[in-house]
Amino acid sequence: MQLENLKSLIRDVYDFPTKGIIFRDLTTLLKNGEALQTVNHNLADLYRDKGVTKVVGIESRGFICGSILAYELGCGFVPARKPGKLPAVTIKKSYAKEYGVDMIELHSDAICSDDVVVIHDDLLATGGTMLACYELVKSMNPKKIYFNFVVELTGLKGRDVLPADCEVTSLLKY
Repeated sequence: MQLENLKSLIRDVYDFPTKGIIFRDLTTLLKNGEALQTVNHNLADLYRDKGVTKVVGIESRGFICGSILAYELGCGFVPARKPGKLPAVTIKKSYAKEYGVDMIELHSDAICSDDVVVIHDDLLATGGTMLACYELVKSMNPKKIYFNFVVELTGLKGRDVLPADCEVTSLLKY
């Protein structure tokens, strides 16, 4: 399956989770085996030669392709979770979303200074979630950080809030 055909598999849900939002539902893409393979093959190809040692997947949809990406690259997977979901000592950061405020946590020992990290989420909207996760990862002093998304909503300009020294890749743009 070609990348350009993937958009036809993404469902638009209007007024979710709040009125005025068009939610790009990737579950309709993920349930298609060929589409899931296309997404993950293309994600892995972006990072095969970059020495990635950890993929951080952001709860919850970032866990899906993020863990597959880690598997494909032969590296570790780190879940970035909502508060209270991780069992050991955590660090946390709050952030604004386009429809509210939330918080994200990582285990305090999840990343080390030798790591090259891809932070993955399914969708880039305003960038608040990714920026909060970046700040947590950055506080652990890894060698390099990359940002990755399956879908980017370019009109919301989330890319603009992300640090310029980190490469940002998105497979599909709206």
